[in-house]
Amino acid sequence: MINFSNVSKRYPNSYDALKNITFTIETGEMVFITGHSGAGKSTLLKLIAAIERPTSGSIIVNGQNVGALRGRTISFLRRNLGLVFQDQKILFDRSVFDNVLLPLQISGFDPKAATGRVRAALDKVGLLGKEKARPITLSGGEQQRLCIARAVVNRPSILIADEPTGNLDADYAHDIMDMFRSFHQVGVTVLIATHDAELLGGAQQRILTLDHGELTA
Repeated sequence: MINFSNVSKRYPNSYDALKNITFTIETGEMVFITGHSGAGKSTLLKLIAAIERPTSGSIIVNGQNVGALRGRTISFLRRNLGLVFQDQKILFDRSVFDNVLLPLQISGFDPKAATGRVRAALDKVGLLGKEKARPITLSGGEQQRLCIARAVVNRPSILIADEPTGNLDADYAHDIMDMFRSFHQVGVTVLIATHDAELLGGAQQRILTLDHGELTA
């Protein structure tokens, strides 16, 4: 479960990115976060992952007060989060396989078990046949699939994506959204920030709408 209670975020330049936000997302929900550029979507997602800290209010993720976490406890929080942000941080000097392997290496996963997990994640996103390729040889849509595989290789309980289809054509965008829906169907809590009205058109899930840092709907 994710709970925001009267959360505000003010940056050092006195810019209020979020203002008194309150909502609850239940375990296993799929939720879209929408709004204009600069509405606060990215900030909201970064607060969940403890990349940013709230200026006021409380954020509870899986029973933990995220704003109070420090050091290694943040690392433990993120092991249950799959993160797909616009800054992909793909390692172009490593293979597709090694990019997905990295989170498991960092968490000290058994190498043999890690290999199986990496291949399962690549298979899920349709990249198993390209595990030895370098990311530079992939299309934009395939690079996004790579980022998703890396985000889910730890089998997180919460998957967070910030504009995951922003630079993709319509066919790739719908493929990516189908992947997120498939993760949701197996019980993963999914949060997607997007300004793409077409993707939201047929959405049966909840939509949280931000406008200049305020939750309007």
